[in-house]
Amino acid sequence: MAQQQWLDEQGNIDSSTKRGESAKLLLKIFTSIFRQVNMMWLNRHRHNITTLYKVSCGNHCLYCICGYTEHDFDFILTVIQKLLPVIMSSISLKENGGEVSATKDYTNGGGVRDLYGEDSATEDHLITPWTFSVASGYSLLRDPRYNKGLAFTEGERDAHYLRGLLPPAVLNQELQEKRLMHNLRQYDVPLHRYMAMMDLQERNERLFYRLLIDNVEELLPVVYTPTVGEACQKYGSIFRRPQGLYISLKEKGKILEVLKNWPEKSIQVIVVTDGERILGLGDLGCQGMGIPVGKLSLYTALGGVRPSSCLPITIDVGTNNEKLLNDEFYIGLRQRRATGKEYAELLDEFMRAVKQNYGEKVLIQFEDFANHNAFDLLAKYSSSHLVFNDDIQGTASVVLAGLLASLKLVGGTLADHTFLFLGAGEAGTGIAELIALEISKQTNAPVEETRKKIWLVDSKGLIVSSRLESLQHFKKPWAHEHEPVKGLLDAVKAIKPTVLIGSSGVGKTFTKEVVETMASLNEKPLILALSNPTSQSECTAEEAYTWSKGKAIFASGSPFDPVEYEGKLFVPGQANNAYIFPGFGLGLIISGAIRVRDEMLLAASEALAAQVSEENYDKGLIYPPFSNIRKISAHIAAKVAAKAYDLGLASHLPRPKDLVKYAESCMYSPGYRSYR
Repeated sequence: MAQQQWLDEQGNIDSSTKRGESAKLLLKIFTSIFRQVNMMWLNRHRHNITTLYKVSCGNHCLYCICGYTEHDFDFILTVIQKLLPVIMSSISLKENGGEVSATKDYTNGGGVRDLYGEDSATEDHLITPWTFSVASGYSLLRDPRYNKGLAFTEGERDAHYLRGLLPPAVLNQELQEKRLMHNLRQYDVPLHRYMAMMDLQERNERLFYRLLIDNVEELLPVVYTPTVGEACQKYGSIFRRPQGLYISLKEKGKILEVLKNWPEKSIQVIVVTDGERILGLGDLGCQGMGIPVGKLSLYTALGGVRPSSCLPITIDVGTNNEKLLNDEFYIGLRQRRATGKEYAELLDEFMRAVKQNYGEKVLIQFEDFANHNAFDLLAKYSSSHLVFNDDIQGTASVVLAGLLASLKLVGGTLADHTFLFLGAGEAGTGIAELIALEISKQTNAPVEETRKKIWLVDSKGLIVSSRLESLQHFKKPWAHEHEPVKGLLDAVKAIKPTVLIGSSGVGKTFTKEVVETMASLNEKPLILALSNPTSQSECTAEEAYTWSKGKAIFASGSPFDPVEYEGKLFVPGQANNAYIFPGFGLGLIISGAIRVRDEMLLAASEALAAQVSEENYDKGLIYPPFSNIRKISAHIAAKVAAKAYDLGLASHLPRPKDLVKYAESCMYSPGYRSYR
């Protein structure tokens, strides 16, 4: 088709031509009209505007020309031709006491005027879900990003048509926070607190994050582990409104279109799960959405990433959980899990669509994929996408930080210790590999040699070279020369580890005999029970301290209360991934990193270990308190960003002089804004 006479080479209106000058004038007139006409009229009669359909103008697809300044001239005429007859035929207007009113009778059977036409419409009658571009009045109170509840000032209530929609009291954000914390503490059931927090997030985003930031130690177990595990198990029953994107096998071939349905376009972080291995709870299918939602809440609260830049996604390929398949309230696909080629093609389409829609620098965090997929996905896409697996890499980084910090309590260097893992899945092997890399870095020894300090036990016993042929590929580097050993207790006696790490996902596996043996072998045994949620922890803090007679240095994946033993108070640490991934993600964002490398994970671990103070050590802690998490995240982000610049993987140039201050300046602040 030949170039329109009123358009230039770029497709914009050329006002130097006569038709172009007319087009500009017409646009000006209609823009002025649409800005001055009471849009409420269009909203009330939107159900009659059935002939105005979606028309493409090349660069935009839209239902209304309001707010646009350059369009195809024929597009404008099409809209005018369709809109004006509908307006003229829909109503006739007359003067009535100085007000313009519709003479058409919109009264329903109950005598109430049906101004919107929705009550009189049949179920088959199509109505248009009309919205405004600027939130005000009732719609403003229903917009979680801008709603401030009773914190709207007197002036804002006048300017935004809120009079009468709110009680007369004006409460500042601090008072709102105090009231909500009082209400939350009235709940005895953790899941009820979780639901109350999710409700708050859906109605007042800034207050939700203010609450979480200021009360992080109290609310972290509510919005994430351990409570999020129960929330995922019951997600179908408590589901109220979607908080992310659901991409199922039904969307195969059109995932890019699905991504475009998400209202935010500038996405920086995506957390995605397929729900096959949720915490230690197994296959929860589509109900695993609670994990990406929870993780991204922490990206904002702890790492300062803007909530509008975060996108939670669940890939639904079915579930093998019979209980869910037979549950009438299950919200996902009712079929067995897709595997093999069908699964791989869906994930590949997803990865390509994400990169096409959001660009090279969007961080994709894989979350709670089963072992057989987690390692393959990370290996496949780490060279072409900015990808990060929190179960493999995040867990490894936070555990390594704890080990580095613990050296001040147990003495020696990392290379002086012997490590024994219960669990050889993605978390266990990921931690083991990062420990081996750090020892290699410190000693200049080959990583193949440093791996020999690390032993793993899986469901079949100690991983040794005689089992090599039957091992999964990610376990093979850990098959060392040794006699076969069946159980954990026998492995502890044979290997004589100084550090015992649990990542099995099976509770109560660090028995009294195991802990007592560790205490008999070491003056200060380091015991890390990392499995989540609390019910799956290898042992409790009380068990570790009591069975070791107060000798153990203990940390866990889920939180435990302080323990008093023989008059001394022991404060257990928490090896929570939330120490690492928010700051790690922020570091990638502020540097514009295009790939993740192991050196960045080591930098994050060292930065976290450096934040443990002497006061923390005096309490036996190997992690700093979460009350300082934003400061900690800024330091982690700075170290990660610095490493990205050093490796030539950063795209935001020039490099800031003070990366810590720069990271802090980039953090989202949840304080209320004033509205004009």
